[in-house]
Amino acid sequence: MNGADALDRIRIVLSHPSHPGNIGAAARAMKTMGLKSLWLVQPAEFPSAVADARASGADDVLAAARVVGSLEEALAGTVLAAAVTARRRELSLPRLTARAAAGEALAYAARGEVAIVFGNETSGLSNEEVALCAMPVTIPTNPAFSSLNLGSAVQLLAYELRMSATQPAPAFDDENAAQPATHDEVEGFFGHLEKAVVESGFHDPENPRRLIPRLRRLFGRVRLEKEEVGILRGMLTSFQRKVD
Repeated sequence: MNGADALDRIRIVLSHPSHPGNIGAAARAMKTMGLKSLWLVQPAEFPSAVADARASGADDVLAAARVVGSLEEALAGTVLAAAVTARRRELSLPRLTARAAAGEALAYAARGEVAIVFGNETSGLSNEEVALCAMPVTIPTNPAFSSLNLGSAVQLLAYELRMSATQPAPAFDDENAAQPATHDEVEGFFGHLEKAVVESGFHDPENPRRLIPRLRRLFGRVRLEKEEVGILRGMLTSFQRKVD
């Protein structure tokens, strides 16, 4: 797969953007770097003349934008989701820089859709939203002044993705390569896992002690494959039958 084809598989996801101008700025940033797929999770205002004006010619990106009701919908079918966040979270996975994350994202794009997720202009991504993503990403900014406009953040990630796409693609054996599990499959596994540990008595949902976030972190480090999810869910089903 060439770089342009890989970029076509990258979704830029804006979660709860509060200002339509930033949506337009993001669309402009995307088009300058060859990205086309924009997803909006519950935007405060869209469509908008303000977004159109800030897009400065990237009207086609805005016209094709998908508006959805939840981040889960925006991530459906993806094989990798990256959360762009500046905040450190106790139970989050190790963070990659924008440059390293771009290379990882392009490698996964050879096997399916990839989402790069940006949060609200004021509060960023919530802990729950970051937990839905397998790859936390940080933009290394000046520690004394780390505030970035949403459009600028999208521009930086889009630039790194384009630069990565211009590099020679690593050899990839489609026939023998393991297929990564999709977001839907991984979330199905986590739901199954939580149900099983509650039914077994191992986990008390009234006294969670962060068990489920820790399990998400554990399996998130592995980047589960489709076949592995099937094995794990088969094991859980077997254990549940014995409990019954």
